[in-house]
Amino acid sequence: MSNFLPRRRGLVFKLVIIIPLVWFAVVTVMAFQNRINISTDTSSNNGHHKPPVGGAAVHGEPTSDPDVGGKNILNEDRKQVAAPNEGRDKRTHDPNAPGEQGRAVNIDKNKLSAKDRKTYDDGWQNNAFNQYASDMISLHRSLPDVRDKECRDIKYKENLPDTSVVICFHNEAWSVLLRTVHSVLDRSPPNLIREIVLVDDFSDMPHTKKPLEDYAAKLGKVKVVRTKKREGLIRARLIGASAAKGTVLTYLDSHCECAQGWLEPLLDEIAKDKRIVVCPVIDVIEDDNFKYDYSSARGTSIGGFDWNMQFNWHAVPDRERRRMKNDFAPIRSPTMAGGLFAISREYFEYLGSYDPGMDIWGGENLEMSFRIWMCGGTLEIIPCSHVGHIFRKRSPYKWLSGVNVVKKNSVRLAEVWMDDYKHYYYDRFNHDLGDYGDVSGRRELRKRLKCKSFDWYIKEIYPDLFIPGHALASGEVRNKAQRMCLDSSVDSGAMNKPVKMWQCHNQGGNQYWMLSKHGEIRRDEGCMDFTGQGTVQMFTCHGMKGNQLWKYTEENQLMHINSNKCMELSSDGQHILMKYCDSNNDRQVWYWKKKKQKPA
Repeated sequence: MSNFLPRRRGLVFKLVIIIPLVWFAVVTVMAFQNRINISTDTSSNNGHHKPPVGGAAVHGEPTSDPDVGGKNILNEDRKQVAAPNEGRDKRTHDPNAPGEQGRAVNIDKNKLSAKDRKTYDDGWQNNAFNQYASDMISLHRSLPDVRDKECRDIKYKENLPDTSVVICFHNEAWSVLLRTVHSVLDRSPPNLIREIVLVDDFSDMPHTKKPLEDYAAKLGKVKVVRTKKREGLIRARLIGASAAKGTVLTYLDSHCECAQGWLEPLLDEIAKDKRIVVCPVIDVIEDDNFKYDYSSARGTSIGGFDWNMQFNWHAVPDRERRRMKNDFAPIRSPTMAGGLFAISREYFEYLGSYDPGMDIWGGENLEMSFRIWMCGGTLEIIPCSHVGHIFRKRSPYKWLSGVNVVKKNSVRLAEVWMDDYKHYYYDRFNHDLGDYGDVSGRRELRKRLKCKSFDWYIKEIYPDLFIPGHALASGEVRNKAQRMCLDSSVDSGAMNKPVKMWQCHNQGGNQYWMLSKHGEIRRDEGCMDFTGQGTVQMFTCHGMKGNQLWKYTEENQLMHINSNKCMELSSDGQHILMKYCDSNNDRQVWYWKKKKQKPA
């Protein structure tokens, strides 16, 4: 017994020492594990807590190892937690974390501290989207399965071609760029991704240099290619194509998120016929809160264009609905938006890739769309493929070329592909073409490929397009009493707003109008609309006459049929009034620049 007591006291003493040590070790391990598993979306946003930030596009230079293997990027006192080093997300998401399941991250900027408010404002200034919100969201954030049930049930070919995903960027925010990359890796079958080619178009922000190279190297299938000078989207994409090895080229913008099942339906169509060029449905990621908005396959739109050579969206016409087997079948589209599409690499090269004489961006999507259809290919939108895209309201990038590159590019495509229809575009700027470079090589390409005429394209592929040649009158509309012309934009921002007056400048643009054979005063998809009260406003053309039905009388008056009133220039020359018609009132007399003569 006497021997037992010392041994017991010794055992108690050891337990007193060992138990706290074990407890301390367990707590330490758990804390370290939690630090590794923490995502960029674990912080609340109430203005008092500083949210963790996923990247350093505007906050400063990150370390050379951006959180690969659980290390944190530190920038002053803001922790910036990036993604783990594996391309596919093996973590369990906190379902309530910011942005999960595509939910909005709403921030009251007025409740932010002065320091965080500056970060918030800088993010908007540098990116034209809310980088502060983006940096709170995991690089691997979850999205709902946005596909229709019928799409989820489709079985695709087993031996689909692989693809190189080409993503061009210039000073893109870290969290947005890497979320694009991870969405490709996380939601694509690994055997179908040959590689992701990140083309850096001469970025100068520190996070796009060695930190990006180190991060990409850990992902395995991602490589960074850099331009030697600022090239612009078109030539950067050509550089990306030259570096790609995949059977299919898939182009994405650098501010996207691919949804579940996005890739297989695209590759399946190309596997059927390499001459088919395919686009996903482009869902909207809100620029202010990163909410992922989507709709069903029935709501899919197709691409079109207007005679100002601007891309636009349209509802699927009845003739195409009849051709489709169901709402989930590929939809033939006259044009594509151009930012997101997949094409056989062999067919891309056969078709002549991009026009290398085009600068920066603008018009290349229409040029390629015309070329695909006119030279024997097919352009489709795939309702079962969804990719989200941040639509910015302005471009955050500045160019010092002093050239209207969109106009230059559009004139190049018009000279090569549009035949006599090009004059409808040239009317918009009084046929002042400017210097558009040498297009002889592209004309030779069209000849070599034995491409069809643009008249064939209009009649067979886009018969719904309004043709200016069918208009009864066109050009500027000048008032007799004063040298003032009807002047208004027809973009979305001008809709439901009064038509303006401005001094006539004979340069087309916002003073170019057409009187359609259906009695519309229109430009592209915008029509002058009068309800019978108030003033004349711009409204989307609906083709139902009513408030949009006008008559250009023998006395050169613009008479609104429903109200039996005529347009009148106000005495100060600044506004349009609607008054009872008086042929002796010069303020009600309007002259079109061009007017069709009645047959004798």
